[in-house]
Amino acid sequence: MASDPELSATILRLPMVYGPGDPLHRLYPTVKRMQDTRPAILFEQSLAQCVPCRGYVDNVAHAIALAAALETSASRIYNVAEPDPYTEAQWTAKIGTIMGWRGRVIAVPRDQAPQHLILPYNYEQHLFMDSTRIRAELGYTESVPADEALRRTIAWEQANPPKQIDPAQYNYASEDEAIARVSL
Repeated sequence: MASDPELSATILRLPMVYGPGDPLHRLYPTVKRMQDTRPAILFEQSLAQCVPCRGYVDNVAHAIALAAALETSASRIYNVAEPDPYTEAQWTAKIGTIMGWRGRVIAVPRDQAPQHLILPYNYEQHLFMDSTRIRAELGYTESVPADEALRRTIAWEQANPPKQIDPAQYNYASEDEAIARVSL
């Protein structure tokens, strides 16, 4: 335990980790919609504005190795996250730029969002963490730049789609109806 004076512990608070091997396929729904040349990607308003913390798998592994190797990390707590916060909508647009997608990202009020896009979570509170301490004290920097991390992740998602895909998650007819409503 971290409170045991005889035991030196380092605590790393990890972000949502994305990249090759992601068992949750966090980028797949976005990548699939872009591959399907959807004219728009919809988000329920609160999710579109949510700012989570993220980290590419190789960069998170680098932070863990750095903290384990340096004695100066003993008895410290570090947040590991990319330094630039992006809303879900901004993140999706960034993926679109890398993929050459020409669509747009649209935030819709919860009561106008297609049912399959409404998640049972409260996104009103941002989940971003400040990683200044690990950078200042341990000299941590991302070993893989953000755009390259996204390129690698997109390529992996394209080559390794989930084994089980729920077609209801891609109800494009209801998404098209919502796009038409908000575009009026």
